[in-house]
Amino acid sequence: MKGTSLGEFEELVLLSVGALFDDAYGLAILDDLQKKTSRNVLISSVHKALVRLENKGYLRSRMGGATNVRGGRDKRLYTLTPAGVSVLNEVRELRNLMWKNVPKIFWEGGKA
Repeated sequence: MKGTSLGEFEELVLLSVGALFDDAYGLAILDDLQKKTSRNVLISSVHKALVRLENKGYLRSRMGGATNVRGGRDKRLYTLTPAGVSVLNEVRELRNLMWKNVPKIFWEGGKA
């Protein structure tokens, strides 16, 4: 994970984009994050993270079609790049490695 510079919120945004697949746009990502994390997330925070992640090369965006729900405005849709998939795998591997190193006694209700 060295050099990824991926914060927790950015990780959650990337995971949300992956989960939403072809329907990953700002408001859908916001809704997904709020439902799954039970956090109050600001749309501006989501947009800032999306811009940072696209600048880092972890996301790619394109304009989707206009909808009546959005008043005829286009949606900016996001997808993971190969680098985005790779950084998520690196983060998962590091977290799994670190979890394996925590003594089982902590999870079995014993005393340390």
